[in-house]
Amino acid sequence: MNAGVVQRQLREDWDNREFEQIIADNIKNIAAFLSGFELSCRSKLATLNDKLNRLERKVEFLEAKVWLTS
Repeated sequence: MNAGVVQRQLREDWDNREFEQIIADNIKNIAAFLSGFELSCRSKLATLNDKLNRLERKVEFLEAKVWLTS
């Protein structure tokens, strides 16, 4: 093999490795973002669920109060 061919192949190999590393890093960043997003959504949904439960109890109480006074 010619030295120029070997150098070109080595450069292509390094370029490919660098590209693969960039892709892998981006996938890790996306996974970390999605994980954080999921945790945030779970927390917000749990808070919303608690608020809805309290509202349901208040409505039930008011319905019972109205029913008793009728």
